[in-house]
Amino acid sequence: MQSSTSISSSAATTGDSVAGSAGVSGGGSAGSAPSAASAERVRERFSAEELAVVLSHFDIGIIESVTEYPRGSRKAPKLLITSQQGQFLLKRRARGKDDPFKVAFAHALQLHLAQRQFPLPHLIGTRRENNSMLQLPSGVYELFEYIAGQPYPQTLESTFDSGRVLALYHKLLLDFQSQWTPPSGSYHAAPAVDQGLRTIQQQMRNNAQINPVLEFLHQSYSHAVDQVETQGLRQWPRQIVHADWHAGNMLFRGNHVVAVIDYDAARLLPRVLDIANGALQFSIVGGNEDVGKWPEYIDESRFKRFLRGYDGVMLLSQAEVRTLPWLMIEALIAEAVFPIAATGNFGRLAGQAFLLMVQRKVHWLQRTSDHLIELAEG
Repeated sequence: MQSSTSISSSAATTGDSVAGSAGVSGGGSAGSAPSAASAERVRERFSAEELAVVLSHFDIGIIESVTEYPRGSRKAPKLLITSQQGQFLLKRRARGKDDPFKVAFAHALQLHLAQRQFPLPHLIGTRRENNSMLQLPSGVYELFEYIAGQPYPQTLESTFDSGRVLALYHKLLLDFQSQWTPPSGSYHAAPAVDQGLRTIQQQMRNNAQINPVLEFLHQSYSHAVDQVETQGLRQWPRQIVHADWHAGNMLFRGNHVVAVIDYDAARLLPRVLDIANGALQFSIVGGNEDVGKWPEYIDESRFKRFLRGYDGVMLLSQAEVRTLPWLMIEALIAEAVFPIAATGNFGRLAGQAFLLMVQRKVHWLQRTSDHLIELAEG
């Protein structure tokens, strides 16, 4: 079986590998064993004094062990804590991700889902006020129940379940109300994509070979936006979406999703933006670090099975289905452009080689758009 690859901007910000089944994770509420590669990098850590102060605000019984949990952002240290009451994951939010209002919105969302038995790590409230976050001068802290799980097994059954759980997420949030206003930006029709392409052009201005690639991606992104807009996306209902639905944000046991993590990207958008990105993430085919050898095609079986899982809970409209290949193109280009514009690379992968790979995949999606729509409708 070909390896599947999560193409996610979190790969660039965390440095996690994108060449594998589920190596990308922007969150880290709970999860499977961290990779050795991520553990080798310099990470933020808790001091002993800091840990003692933080734990004094929670009632989890006598502590039996504390272990560093090196997964996700290196700027957000995490500890796996075993106590008399079970296992927990303690996290200090990274600077820039610790706005109390944004954290409060993400927590309200998670509490809403938890009350409806959605699979996710439950937040542990503070001892005195049962607050879902702890605000101290040293930072903003969260304590979660720890959920053991494995990475995405790449089976059709687990792909189906990933689509099913996304539909369940959407269904449970149809009635979600919050006093905090969520953001609404997305990878669709994002001016930042054009800005990012210009930035890359400046970074690689001495490399004439990259200009045709950047022009192709610019034209392809604009064309995809037009194709989506002709279906009337701007008039479609908006609701809270996850906005980062990829395998690295899920934990599995066997072929079933046992937890979805990382709710920081949640925002108000048409649901199809989540669906298209999920279809891309669970069907894209990668390989090793030689991206020049990655195939251009997606895994059509996984693409179809992901959508069948979604349809089993909530049906897609014909108009939504017709946008899928074009939104996948937008998502693929946007997720590649942003980190490369910022760092010159996509995680550990060279920016130019990665963009050449994206060009091939975009071209394939364009050529096979009608076929993909037929698969989604079938």
